[in-house]
Amino acid sequence: MGNAAKANLPISRKPAKSTILIWLYGGASHIDTWDMKPDAPSEYRGEFNPIQTSAPGISLCEHLPHLATCAHHLAVVRSLEMPKLVIPNDHHGGHYYNFTGHPTDDSFRNADGRDPLPTDWPFIGSVIAKKRPPHPYLPQLVWLPRPAGNSGVYRPGQYGARLGGQYDPLFINGQEKQPLEFSVPSLSLLQDLTPERLASRRELMKDLDGAHRSLDQSVAVSDLNEQQQLAFSLLSSQQTKSAFDVSREPVSIREKYGKGMIAMSMLMARRLVEAEVPFITVNHQSDDELVKKHKCGGGWWDTHGNNFGCLKSLLLPELDRPLAALIEDLHVRGMLEDTLILVNSEMGRNPKVGDRRTGGAGSKTPGRDHWTHCMSVLFAGGGIQGGQTYGASDKVAAYPSDKPVSPEDIAKTIYYAMGIDNLDAVDRDGRPFDLMADGRPLTELF
Repeated sequence: MGNAAKANLPISRKPAKSTILIWLYGGASHIDTWDMKPDAPSEYRGEFNPIQTSAPGISLCEHLPHLATCAHHLAVVRSLEMPKLVIPNDHHGGHYYNFTGHPTDDSFRNADGRDPLPTDWPFIGSVIAKKRPPHPYLPQLVWLPRPAGNSGVYRPGQYGARLGGQYDPLFINGQEKQPLEFSVPSLSLLQDLTPERLASRRELMKDLDGAHRSLDQSVAVSDLNEQQQLAFSLLSSQQTKSAFDVSREPVSIREKYGKGMIAMSMLMARRLVEAEVPFITVNHQSDDELVKKHKCGGGWWDTHGNNFGCLKSLLLPELDRPLAALIEDLHVRGMLEDTLILVNSEMGRNPKVGDRRTGGAGSKTPGRDHWTHCMSVLFAGGGIQGGQTYGASDKVAAYPSDKPVSPEDIAKTIYYAMGIDNLDAVDRDGRPFDLMADGRPLTELF
């Protein structure tokens, strides 16, 4: 990082211990949630009404009643834009830019996107995982209840990439039909593999490694060895299994979060914060069967069709109660000040109602198309001053009208909250590089 950039990072506050990223997969409609425009023409403002909240001057969608009661903990940034995308309104580019804080390059010009590459910029959580001291028994970076992507195609930007595979998240799989049961592939022992036999296999691995010392010089094998060591450590740790067991929570606590995979994922996030895991991502990517049932257009928050019906009946209720419960739970336990919560997405939605791909404005269940020109981000905890808004959009929420910010500013704000002011790194070939030269932290929020 250049000297000028470093000068913009005050270090006079207590850093947060953990960050929870709530990712709204598909592109959440900002104009229908936390940047509503009730005075706009009907073709923009849509079907929902705003309600007042616990924070004077902040209104939210009427279908976010639980979140409205804890808005005094929220800071709402309403002026996020992404003018540097090589293809505007693109899922892959929006994911990458917001996951990493770096705009897309020419390799994203394919409208169908591309696979993740080892030369990509690393995920923000991967940077924090590298910069924070290693956790004694848990991974630095946990992601649940599924990776960002569909049909086996995972979005670029959610991996350690040029920092190395050891900084990839530990992915935890959830399921809607059994929301208390999470599968962690790295922790699944074969039925006949006891901890004692696992230890003996580790000794065998040492012998094998000694026989193949010449291979240890390659970067790929070095990464694999680190991952093997982590896997062995996780597999043999009862503390690890306990941290991932949501069923240990009292029924009364589980009921506050609600039912379903997303609710239990947020409760899992609180347990991992208690265990001091530095970075946790909850990917709000609803169960495929629920998405089909509610006719959610492109799927999840990608509401090309039935925007209002899907938000009202599925997406907002799935988010509202557990997110409010998470914020309040952390607050009651005295942990909110040490935990940064960020609610983000890869894009907003077109402020004008009606997506031509699903019948346009004349459809009985109109949708909203992609929109990367303006969106909103929510912060809570981690030293953030609640009950405030930052920036503003124009009269129809189409473009920022005051204090525009970009994903690199959001990334720098996360790093600032976590006390990370040194963003120097070394690549696989031993060459130094700056993890993020652009952007500035939104210190006004703190």
